[in-house]
Amino acid sequence: MGLDLIEAIENAEAIDKAANPLADAVGKLVPPGPVKDLLSGTKLGHPAHPVLTDVAIGAWSSAVFLDFLGGASSETASDRLIALGILSAAPTAATGFSDWADTWGKARRVGLVHAGLNVGALLCFTASLVARKRGNRGGGKALSLAGAGVMTLSAYLGGHLSFRNGVGVDETVFDEGPADWTQIMDEADLPEATPTTATVEGVTILLYRSGSTVRAIANRCSHRGGPLHEGECDGETVTCPWHASIFRLSDGGIVRGPATAPQPRYETRIEDGKVQIRRDPSELHA
Repeated sequence: MGLDLIEAIENAEAIDKAANPLADAVGKLVPPGPVKDLLSGTKLGHPAHPVLTDVAIGAWSSAVFLDFLGGASSETASDRLIALGILSAAPTAATGFSDWADTWGKARRVGLVHAGLNVGALLCFTASLVARKRGNRGGGKALSLAGAGVMTLSAYLGGHLSFRNGVGVDETVFDEGPADWTQIMDEADLPEATPTTATVEGVTILLYRSGSTVRAIANRCSHRGGPLHEGECDGETVTCPWHASIFRLSDGGIVRGPATAPQPRYETRIEDGKVQIRRDPSELHA
């Protein structure tokens, strides 16, 4: 039943009328740069949004359990937990909207409904706290229980975005490429100072030649899968054409987000006029 609901949301093209303009506005408000990197979790090496959602979900869930299992002695703790969840809502929403603006299609539609449910949960818990402060603990408990229900549905959609739509995951995590030296092209076919791609073992590699030095990283952007060879390249870095993440060609490291995972790096050599590559042994999965 849950998947049927999600499928209905994914296919509801009418959502695009609100989602697309909002995503464009968020993109303009938070362009690539330090603020976008902060919201994305670039320096953490992990998306920031899931970490912050745990604060609100944990605080509000604990408050509901204390309401019904903790007795009168836990009332103050329950109220404080609800307040903590409310305070965490702003940074959680900011990171979520920043990530959401980089989605499209079905994921964008589900993401907007997910955000709307989060707003509903926030309103329920805020009203619950107000009711408690006014002495209406019964009403406050009912509102927090309603908020927990809305929050649970929202969390289900959030899980779908991550685990079924792949939003926030490293797009290159399973693209290892050759572990041993493998011929990828003739040296004569690799032009000077020009981003060039070649595919080996199902993985597309971006190669850049500068004199006798050949650098190679995965061509598919770890952020949302953009084709790096179509972006700007100055010989030292390459910029993703989709969301403007910048990576070093030397080691695949991140210069600027929103990417949170570096690009897989490949060692290169030229033997008998053939360009050979292998995955950096230190990056291979155990």
